Amino acid sequence: MRVSIIGAGAGGLSAAYDLARAGHAVTVFEADPTPGGLGGGFREPDWEWSVEKYYRHWFTSDRDVLGFIRELGWEKNIVVRRPVTAIYYKEKFYPYDSIPSWLVFPGLPFPLRVWNLFIAGSFLKLNPFWKWMEAYAADDWMRRWFGSRIYDQVWKPLLVGKFGEENYRLINMAWFWARMHSRTPNLVTYQGGMQAFFDQLAGRLGEMGVRLRYSARVESVVAHPEGGFELQVPSGKERFDVCLATFSPHQLAAMASTLPADYLAKLRSLRHMGAVVMVFELSHRLSTQGVYWHNLPKDAGFPFLGLVEHTNFLPPEHFGGNHIVYCGDYLPLGHEYFSMTQEELQKRFLPALRRINPEFQPSWVKKSWLFKTEYAQPVPLIRHSRNIPPVRTPLPGLYFAGMSQVYPWDRGTNYAVRLGRDAAKMILDDWK
Repeated sequence: MRVSIIGAGAGGLSAAYDLARAGHAVTVFEADPTPGGLGGGFREPDWEWSVEKYYRHWFTSDRDVLGFIRELGWEKNIVVRRPVTAIYYKEKFYPYDSIPSWLVFPGLPFPLRVWNLFIAGSFLKLNPFWKWMEAYAADDWMRRWFGSRIYDQVWKPLLVGKFGEENYRLINMAWFWARMHSRTPNLVTYQGGMQAFFDQLAGRLGEMGVRLRYSARVESVVAHPEGGFELQVPSGKERFDVCLATFSPHQLAAMASTLPADYLAKLRSLRHMGAVVMVFELSHRLSTQGVYWHNLPKDAGFPFLGLVEHTNFLPPEHFGGNHIVYCGDYLPLGHEYFSMTQEELQKRFLPALRRINPEFQPSWVKKSWLFKTEYAQPVPLIRHSRNIPPVRTPLPGLYFAGMSQVYPWDRGTNYAVRLGRDAAKMILDDWK
């Protein structure tokens, strides 16, 4: 069987592995010049490790990606750390990633700290049932059960920052449950950076006979009258028996416009947020508290959602002794940040760094990089499971496995690996 996979991210590469291992001829098309998709990174000449374009880590509970790494025999490359995550309160940052830190957080009186811990740390963390929660808006449910003071101080800024004022009241509670249920304070990365993992995986696939075609953007997928699909790529048209698409639903709708109208309508109805991320290489450490992840409330005037000091997770020695800081935001596609230049955004962002460290000077910036993507975060509305298009499309042999389908879990490498391998199994079952 000749299989085409569009997208060399975690989902596409993990599917390629299982399909090639089953003896099929697999070709992976990737628009970028390197593998990794949204999980990929870049590396400067004086760095030992790569840095992800869009800040990324795994959790120790991420069984799919960590199990895949162990299956590949690369367990020694798993790196586990316990960095500090903090939230903002009255111009200061307070650790908020453990039971003791929750109990001493000054933004709430002690009885409310305990109640917050009971609801979030016990009920949501330990309760395995989520399906009923998708009938409720997280905004309504949390305001009722946490109480307005806890919700407004701790959890509402997360929803607003992630989904914007226009969407946060519509997000269903199952999405929030999944974040609380699955995440761990211990974080995981890969020796050498995430890009090292994707490069190594691509190398293994090449040894298995998989053809990896980089800088090869697929323009269209059309059902061939004699069976299979014809892909229009820069080098011409190529025909395959099966096609697995691993990108956004809107891209699939544009690329495979001959899909039935009801399936296309489902694809086009799915909402998502884009992302804008600026990465700074600094000569000095920014957070004197050693905080890795700063959650920033939009209503406090910060020009971005999160500030992540990567070198408070990994040593600066991996990056030439310099300090790596991300400033990132999830945004609707019409937001001005998508049309602003790197210089304009840097001028917008840099003053906020003084709120992290009053000693910060623009001269600390040695270099910066800007990354933008239109598809970074699906928007899960009430009863979202009804809106998710099936992996099997109505065109036999065309499959779709994108971020929207990992629901209720949040997007990430772990669930991309799970979805990619599930899609591969589905293809193998269908084409025995």
